[in-house]
Amino acid sequence: MNFVLRRVALALALVWIVATIVFIAIHLVPGDPAELLLSTGGTAPDPATVAQLRDRLGLDLPLSTQYLAFLQGLLRGDLGTSLVDDYPVLDEIALRLPRTLELIAAGTTLAILIGVPAGTWAALNRGGPFDRAASATAAFVLAIPVFVVGTLLILLLAQTLRVMPAGGYVPFARNPGQHLLLLTLPALAIAKGLTAVLFRMTRSSVLDVVGQDHVRTARAKGLHPSRVVLRHILRNALSPVLTVLGLHMGALLGGTVLVEYVFNWPGLSTPLLRAVEARDYPMVTGIILVVSTLFLTINLITDLLRAALDPRIRTA
Repeated sequence: MNFVLRRVALALALVWIVATIVFIAIHLVPGDPAELLLSTGGTAPDPATVAQLRDRLGLDLPLSTQYLAFLQGLLRGDLGTSLVDDYPVLDEIALRLPRTLELIAAGTTLAILIGVPAGTWAALNRGGPFDRAASATAAFVLAIPVFVVGTLLILLLAQTLRVMPAGGYVPFARNPGQHLLLLTLPALAIAKGLTAVLFRMTRSSVLDVVGQDHVRTARAKGLHPSRVVLRHILRNALSPVLTVLGLHMGALLGGTVLVEYVFNWPGLSTPLLRAVEARDYPMVTGIILVVSTLFLTINLITDLLRAALDPRIRTA
């Protein structure tokens, strides 16, 4: 219990630190958002109108006052209102975030189902044809940027073979089959890098465990090979794999921006790119905070799962 409380307290402290850094970084960006919002066709807006808008948005208040108001809003669950369309930031994120999380979940599931078994098999058959071919493939895949993979998937499966749609989005409730079909290509693009990483980490971790005394003892007792692999090898090899998985799942929250853009998937990428271009501070801040909080939450869950697999971690 003390381990859990320490990890939760650390995660909350990191959320506050991230929120502070984001607030300061956003306000250090040169330019006046009020003036930018009122500018049309390169014409400078009326100074009085700019002053009125700055007053309405609270941009004329001291930075410390704005920071306290920002923290108070976070405690209330209020991320502010978009400067561009006067729409609550939290409502926009609540609409878009499930689509991004669905894409990440699908890509991560594919990566686990492919990378972990392949890495285990390669380690158990070290130096064999499968091990050499899979290791070379993983190294090659890691060298290809995700947007290149997405473009190649569209070119091959959508435009050449015409077996998959090139992109778009249909709600699951409206057409489940079409929804899953449209999810397939972006999920494959998301999964490519994580699959290679999980393969390499699983292979390395299993190789470290295979030669240990408890594995040799289990085999000497005549246990079934599958039981030795599942209970004595994978159980001890999965802790570093979970660490890598947690870190890369957090990284996927940022990597999905390009994938969503390539496949026209309406996740967080669209409002984020639009907000950055328009200097919509509340929208940019809200999205970054939500993504950062999710990243920290994923790492917290990873730590707890590692502690469940390896009790020694709880005393670290």
